[in-house]
Parts: sequence; structure tokens; C-alpha cells
Amino acid sequence: MASFVTATLGAPASALGLIEGISEGLAGAGRFVGGALADDPKRRRTVVVGGYSATAVLSALIGTTTSVLQVGVLRGAAWAARGLRVPARNALLADVVPAQAYGRAYGFERTMDNLGAIVGPLLALGLVSLFSVRTAILISVIPGLLAAVAIVYAIRQAKLPKVTERRKLRFQIRPVLHGQLGRVMAGFAAFEVGNVAATLLILRATDVLAPDRGIDAATQIAIALYVIYNVAATITSFPAGGLSDKLGHHGPLLVTAAGVAAFMLAYSLFAISGPVIVLLAVAFALAGVGIGCAETAEHAAVASLAPEEIRGSAFGLLATVQAIGNVAASAVAGLLYTLASPSVAFAYLAAWMLVALAALAWAALPRTTAA
Repeated sequence: MASFVTATLGAPASALGLIEGISEGLAGAGRFVGGALADDPKRRRTVVVGGYSATAVLSALIGTTTSVLQVGVLRGAAWAARGLRVPARNALLADVVPAQAYGRAYGFERTMDNLGAIVGPLLALGLVSLFSVRTAILISVIPGLLAAVAIVYAIRQAKLPKVTERRKLRFQIRPVLHGQLGRVMAGFAAFEVGNVAATLLILRATDVLAPDRGIDAATQIAIALYVIYNVAATITSFPAGGLSDKLGHHGPLLVTAAGVAAFMLAYSLFAISGPVIVLLAVAFALAGVGIGCAETAEHAAVASLAPEEIRGSAFGLLATVQAIGNVAASAVAGLLYTLASPSVAFAYLAAWMLVALAALAWAALPRTTAA
């Protein structure tokens, strides 16, 4: 999409940034609203299928546009639909698998998502080389619609009970923040405030390698290191989910804590690293392991702890916390990176991982009631 806006339509980078910023904002709002919709079993099935279909069609239609405004409208609408479907998808997944397999189910979903982050760009490059950017964008509708068809098939195969009555649409935040689920959400929020976008990791690697190797070579190596991050996340997600299931009640929290600890080590390495490729590769791999563990276990924890009637709201709040936390982490760390130093920025992020570990330990403590 970036090359289409800047190269094909000739728009400046600022226009691309505006489109992406607005789209991410709409996606975040969609996640919050989607949580309320997903509390109703009937709505959640409709929203997840409609969300995948709408995202695919609207994104593909960008290939027909002739102005930046058209791209912005379609991209924003597609990302809003994408946001709406997230809580419904996660709640639906909890409907179709037994509770003792939540970790593996969410681990498999994360594995496929991370694998798509590796294969998708390679496939896009192949399509662009064979056809054109516009045609490649139009063809992208196919996997999105296939995903919607697969979800419909899965719902039918699972033989979920038919729902005749619709629940009242309500934004249920207070019930989600009650009890252990609320304490767990606090731990997740602390983690997400320190979960910076991978672009900062790539920037750090480029900056430390450029003086010795030149900017072009440094950029290429940094992108290769980012591939290591995605591969590590892909390989880790499903085993992390299996371990979460095996460890029982506290499994999701323990696996999340392991992911947080991996991030803390990774950020510490980024804070002190020099132009040593092996050390940078270890840092990227640890971050990949961290995200593979944390994202899988976060979803498994919410599925396990949230009552069915507010499960959609719980997933909606989690998705909203993830979106807001990531923006906050990237914004603050980016400022520290520029105004102070890269070491200060990554030390700040590592400190948040320590806070998250403390919060998760607090959430795992048993609560006793006064006599």
C-alpha cells in the first residue's frame, strides 16, 4: 500500500502517514465497539464473518482508486471492519474449542498470523513482479474471502447451539475489571505500554550497524534480523499455547510472564548492544519469543477467566489495551530515543517489563475473603 500511495498516486509520505494514523485509530475504536457486539453469540458470528469479508473487499478496492482521498476512505473503513472482527473472532474461537485447549487454539491462530507476516510480503512481491501493484491489490481479496468461508465452515462443523434471542448491546467495562480478570488486565496493560513497535528495533539495529557497514548494508541486515523476529514468533506461539494448557489454571499467566521476561532481556540487549550482529540477532529472537508467548497466553487467559456473557467485552478491552499501549510505547520510546539516547529508550521499555512481571505476580496471588 505504501508504494501505491507514494509511487503510483504520487502522494507525499505525510499523506501516507495520515492515512495510516487515521486507519489505526479507527481500528482501535472498532475493537472497543466490537467487544460489545461480540457479547451476543449471534452477533459475534455475524461480525466475524462480515468483518473478514468487508476487510478483504474494501482493501482490494484500493486497487481501483485514483486519488489519495479514495484510498484514505477505503483504508479507514477496512481497518474499522478489521478492528470490529478481532473480539468476535477471539470469542468465537473460545466457543468452538474446549477450555483445556484454549492455549493451543490461540497459539495456532498466532502461528498462522505470524506466518502470514512472513509469507504475505513475499507473495505480494511475486504478484507485483508478475502483474502490477493495482492488480496485486485487487487479487488480495481472494485470501480474505477464503478466510470468511473457512469461518462459516468451522461454525457449522462445530455445531454451535442456535441462538434465537439477542442480548442487549452494552459496553461492559466494569465487570471485566472485576476480580482476578481485572488484575490480569492490569498486568497486560503494563506489558503493552512497554511493547514497542518492531520498527524501533529495526531502527536500533540500523543505527548501530551503519557507521561500520554503511546505511544500505545496515538496512538490509536490520530487515533480515526482523525476519528472525517473525520466525521466532511463528515457531514459539503454538508450543507456548500447549505449555499454557499443560500448566493448568495459572498456565496463561506463567507463559505471559515468560514472554515478558524474554522482552526484558531483549530490551536490555538493545540498550547495551554495539555493532555485533550475533548479539542483535539474539535480541530480535528474544523479542520474537516474547511476543509469541505473550500474545498467545493473553488470549488464553481472557478466554479462561471471562464469563461467557462478557467474553466479547473482555476481548474487546484486551484489544483496545493492546492498541493504546502499543501507541503509547512507540510514542514515548521514540521521543526518548531522539531526545535522550537509544539506551535510555530501551531501558525505559525494560522497566515496564519489570512492572508487568510484578503485576502478573500480583494477579496470580490467591485472594481470601474476610470472615
